[in-house]
Amino acid sequence: MKLTVVGGGSTYTPELIDGFARLRDTLPIEELVLMDPATDRLELVGGLARRIFTRQAHNGRITTTTDLDAAVEGADAVLLQLRVGGQAAREQDETWPLECGCVGQETTGAGGLAKALRTVPIVLDIADRVRRANPTAWIIDFTNPVGIVTRALLQEGHKAVGLCNVAIGFQRKFAAMLGVAPADIHLDHVGLNHLTWETGVRLGGPEGENVLPKLLADHGDPIAADLRLPRVLLDRLGVVPSYYLRYYYAHDEVVRELRTKPSRAAEVAEMERKLLELYADPALDEKPELLAERGGAYYSEAAVDLAAALLNGAGSPYQVVNTYNRGTLPFLPDDAVIEVQAAVGRKGAVPLAVPRPDPLYAGLMAQVTEYEDLALETALRGGRDRVFKALLSHPLIGQYEYAEKLTDQLIAHNREHLAWA
Repeated sequence: MKLTVVGGGSTYTPELIDGFARLRDTLPIEELVLMDPATDRLELVGGLARRIFTRQAHNGRITTTTDLDAAVEGADAVLLQLRVGGQAAREQDETWPLECGCVGQETTGAGGLAKALRTVPIVLDIADRVRRANPTAWIIDFTNPVGIVTRALLQEGHKAVGLCNVAIGFQRKFAAMLGVAPADIHLDHVGLNHLTWETGVRLGGPEGENVLPKLLADHGDPIAADLRLPRVLLDRLGVVPSYYLRYYYAHDEVVRELRTKPSRAAEVAEMERKLLELYADPALDEKPELLAERGGAYYSEAAVDLAAALLNGAGSPYQVVNTYNRGTLPFLPDDAVIEVQAAVGRKGAVPLAVPRPDPLYAGLMAQVTEYEDLALETALRGGRDRVFKALLSHPLIGQYEYAEKLTDQLIAHNREHLAWA
C-alpha cells in the first residue's frame, strides 16, 4: 500500500507518522511519500519520520520529494494537508478582519473565505493530477476550510472524503470523563465543518444509551470551561457545541480578545520554529511534547481509521466525516457537504440518519451552507462582486459596509494568490 501526504513538510506530520507507526496493523503502509515544495522543512520532517518508523520497528519505506506527479504516481490514497501562503497568509487572515470589528480566523468569516479562495484552485489541480496517476485513489482532505474544499473535490467527481479532528477530540474527552474506552463512545455529531453540535453521546454504538444529559449534569463545568462558554448556555441548549461556535455565540467578546493579544498565527509560527529545531536533532526519534500544543490532537488516529476503512474495509465502521448530504438533513441541498457520522467502507462514506436538528442549529447551518455555495463559486470563477456577495452572506459579517471594506482588504492581501485579481 502506497500513501502520499501532500504538505508532508508540515510540522504536523510527525503526529501523523506516529499514528502510522503505532497503528500499522490497521493500515499496513509499504511506502509513504512526503511531498512538499519547501525542501528545507521537508528534509527535517522526513528525517524525523524515518527515525520514528525505525524506533517503532515499522518496515515501511519513507521517501521525500518536491515532485507532485512522482509523489502521487501509484498512490492508493493521498492525504492533503497544505496551507497556501503559509503562516504569513494565516497571519493576514487573522488580523485585517478585526479592522472592521469582525472575527479574524483562518477557517470562518472573512479570513476563512480568503483561505478558500487561495486553496480551492490549488487543491483541484492536485486532485486532477492524482486522478491521472491513479483513478482509483482516494483523496482524504484535512486542508481547511474542509467543507468547502471537500465540496469542490466532490463536485468535480473526485473520490474524496473530508476529515476534521473536532469529533475525535470530543470522543476522547467524553470517554475519559465517563471512564470508558473511546471506542465505546458514539457521537450524534451534526452540522457543517467547524459548525457542529454533539446532540447525543451514546454508549456502544448508534443505538446505544444517550448519556449526554448525565454528562452535562456531572461534567458541565469542565466542558464549558474548555469551550470558553458559560455553563448555563450548555444547560439551556442541552447539547455540546464545538469550540468554533464561540465565534458565533460570543462574537463581540472574541473580537475584543483578538484585538488585545498576538494572533494565533504568530504563536504557531514561533512554535514551528522551535519544532523544526527539535526535528533537526538526529537523536530525536519520537514526536516531541511541544507538538501537542501545535493543534490537531488525534489527527493521526482519525486519518488512519479513515484511510483503513476506505482502502481495506478495516477501521471503525462508523466515523465522523465530511461528505455529501444526500438527504440526511432535508433542509439542505443534497450536494451540500455536511459533517456527520457515516458508515465508511471501500465504496466511500454514507451518512447515518439523524433527527432533524433544533431550528436554532438548522437555521445557522442553512445560512452557512448558502455562504459556502457563494464561496465555492467565487473560488472557481473569481470576481470582486462574488467576493462581496459571499462576505455579505456570512452570518459573522452581514453588513454591507463591512462587506465592502473586507472585499477590498481580502483582494489586497491575497492578490498574488488570485489569478483573476
